[in-house]
Amino acid sequence: MSDRKLNKQHIVVIGGGAAGFFGAIAAATPNTIVTLYEAGPECLAKVRISGGGRCNVTHHCFDPVQLVQNYPRGGKALRGAFSRFQPRDTVAWYEKHGVKLKTEADGRMFPVTDDSATIVDCLMKTALNAGVTIKTRSPVKRVTQTDAGFTIGFKAGEAKCDRILLATGSSPQGHRIARSLGHAIAPPVPSLFTFTIKEPGLRELSGLSMNPVEVRLPLHGQKKPLTQTGPVLITHWGLSGPVILKLSAWGARALHDQGYQGTVSINWLPQQNQDEVRALLQQARQAGGKRAISNYNPTPAPKRLWVYFLQRAQLDPHSPWTTLSNKAINQLTQELCQGKYLVQGKGVFKEEFVTCGGIHLKEINFKTMESRLCSGLYLAGEILDIDGITGGFNFQSAWTTGWLAGQAIATL
Repeated sequence: MSDRKLNKQHIVVIGGGAAGFFGAIAAATPNTIVTLYEAGPECLAKVRISGGGRCNVTHHCFDPVQLVQNYPRGGKALRGAFSRFQPRDTVAWYEKHGVKLKTEADGRMFPVTDDSATIVDCLMKTALNAGVTIKTRSPVKRVTQTDAGFTIGFKAGEAKCDRILLATGSSPQGHRIARSLGHAIAPPVPSLFTFTIKEPGLRELSGLSMNPVEVRLPLHGQKKPLTQTGPVLITHWGLSGPVILKLSAWGARALHDQGYQGTVSINWLPQQNQDEVRALLQQARQAGGKRAISNYNPTPAPKRLWVYFLQRAQLDPHSPWTTLSNKAINQLTQELCQGKYLVQGKGVFKEEFVTCGGIHLKEINFKTMESRLCSGLYLAGEILDIDGITGGFNFQSAWTTGWLAGQAIATL
């Protein structure tokens, strides 16, 4: 007796990443036959390399209203989705499947093993146990909607199915398939990248960090500059750290449009206002006496960074504190509170596989993740115009949208 006579739904999942696997597992029931096609030689490749090989599974934020504030694009659409599947549900799902997660000081959540293979193995094992057929090295070339469902075209041969979950990430081929089925795509551009700053003096300080630091980034056509406060890391190509990655995410589209050129203003001492910083330096002039300015540092900045600030303010680091004029103190105050740094490109960074852009969200029913334009087509993960800041938020949107899609498919 054929599966169709048994009324089993034939489901095809295109894309073997986080969203595709989670959707395939959720869609696999006694009433469905689920086949997952992955174009590459292995599934879950991004999961394996994420978080420095530890896999930042999600973030310890269990309030959907607060959670959506970490998504430069897609937060509004995710608000309802997170009321149905959020980080608490992710933690519970993994624990149910034998993987315990831990929370780090900054809220990021990792497997207690600190090994992404734990997550990869869990997803693979759960999918196979649920009856999902996994086919790697199987790039889908085309998808055609028919009266009976869909025809999937490969380099050689075809397959038919009732419903499709398209979870191909930022793959151009995935976007082509979505367009062929009627969807519009916001052009994908990089998100979560570092800033290239070609100041030799700054680059020589590679490895130094400060926390907290406030960084302001004016953007063309925007009245208010983007502002973030937190840790900054100096690198051999410029600036990195959570503050810079957050700015790059919120400004991804505008920065792309202006060729990754601009000027950031950095307040290295944001816990004090400018008058307080000036007063701090005036007190240091008295306390420092005849000591060289470089040898008496009243700020929390590392000594080498302090000397760099002095040089930027055009002060001689070897001068005694007593010789510092009020004008010099004003120059140094300005440098510490409003230092200007020219951004001349984006740095290469290990997490730069997140993109801003994808399928327009108004074309998706976020209760089921079904296309509003093509019945029977479901979409999840990074193929959607959703992206989060660094910290596990991108994986959470993948788990949530994949789960919602799979659940909706399974109940049909």
